[in-house]
Amino acid sequence: MEFYKSKIKGTGMYVPEKVLTNADLEKMVDTNDEWIYTRTGIRERHICSTEGGEWPTDMALKASVQALEAANLEPNDIDMILFASVTPDAKLPNSACILQVKLGITNNCAALDIAAACSGFVYGVNLANSMIQTGAAKNVLVVGSEMLSREVNWEDRSICILFGDGCGVAVVGRNEDSDQSEILSSTLGADGTGAEFFDQPVGGAVEPITPEHIEKRTHMMQMKGGEMFKMATRTLANNAKKVIKEAELTLKDVDWLVPHQANVRIIETTGKLLGIDSEKVIINIDKYGNTSAATVPIAFHEAIHDGRIKRGDLVLFDAFGAGLTSGATLLRY
Repeated sequence: MEFYKSKIKGTGMYVPEKVLTNADLEKMVDTNDEWIYTRTGIRERHICSTEGGEWPTDMALKASVQALEAANLEPNDIDMILFASVTPDAKLPNSACILQVKLGITNNCAALDIAAACSGFVYGVNLANSMIQTGAAKNVLVVGSEMLSREVNWEDRSICILFGDGCGVAVVGRNEDSDQSEILSSTLGADGTGAEFFDQPVGGAVEPITPEHIEKRTHMMQMKGGEMFKMATRTLANNAKKVIKEAELTLKDVDWLVPHQANVRIIETTGKLLGIDSEKVIINIDKYGNTSAATVPIAFHEAIHDGRIKRGDLVLFDAFGAGLTSGATLLRY
């Protein structure tokens, strides 16, 4: 069997127009800007309109158009859509199918949703890489799009300060240019024993939402921050070392670390554990908060467009999320 190299051909992003600042949150819950910023690194976050036009697939449409243009591709060049989200438009049909229609794709390409929380985009990139390497696909649209504002208890100051809405997209495709761009190594994993640290047990088949849940807001996301911090930093560092070793490179070779944007303390601690210079770590959590599956592609796209990440740079994606899921990807952009 012939194996092909894959590369990221183009990226895109979209964040909602509405901005919710820490000062705005001060009017909603017992908190303040200094308390939020010193503990999380977040100044503001973007919130989707509930009047339409900014649902997860709407954001994905706007970001995908950018990514396709950057990749010099048409919608029907896409062989597969991988849509990472824990806040899909609806349970059925999946959001990948909805996006397929919105993009005007008529080639009946495969369409799959990925519910891996904050690791979802990295899961998608690694799955796309496997499909392309084996020849099963030529161009895969990988989406991370989240409307977490729908799942947050806005009366719970421990969690509502953390999350925002947004979307990031990448086109992962076969490298036909014979350049050095390539996905070099990857790892995916999960530890289901830590599921209770960040979960949303109400709303599924086991326990459907009832009027009582809505009244008490027990159907929203819930998290144990301390436990998540310990698990996240250790797992992020271990996964990064794993993909570096697999590629027979060193952490000193890494030009840019693009980590999941959950908390600036987690990001800084992970960087220190890896010995990566802080100037090589992409951080934008101050502007967007935690957008779950969208954080890595948004940060990656921004760093490309502001000139930091350039073709030929060695880039490390590293993510960790509810499940508990995790994944890392080392690539030559």
